[in-house]
Amino acid sequence: MTSLSRLDSDTLRRLEDLRKTFDKLRAERIRAEGEMERLARDLDEAKALAKAELGTDDEGEIQNLIEAAIAQNAKLVEEFGAALREVESRLQRLGEDR
Repeated sequence: MTSLSRLDSDTLRRLEDLRKTFDKLRAERIRAEGEMERLARDLDEAKALAKAELGTDDEGEIQNLIEAAIAQNAKLVEEFGAALREVESRLQRLGEDR
């Protein structure tokens, strides 16, 4: 009888440990589901913002827009640098003419 009651006691202890684990995992699942819902809302908001500001929410199209903007910025920086060099050159020639 003693070994049976000890077996019952061990089983109850294991069940209690498993219940704690189950409760913990259930709470984590509930948090994860809430997080997924929040992230889905955030994604929908980001897509709406992209559509409003960029005219699209397609990632590939947005990437192309970004690459085009980077190329345009690089071109403008180069043009600005050339304009500054031209001004500097003209100023040097003016100084030499004096």
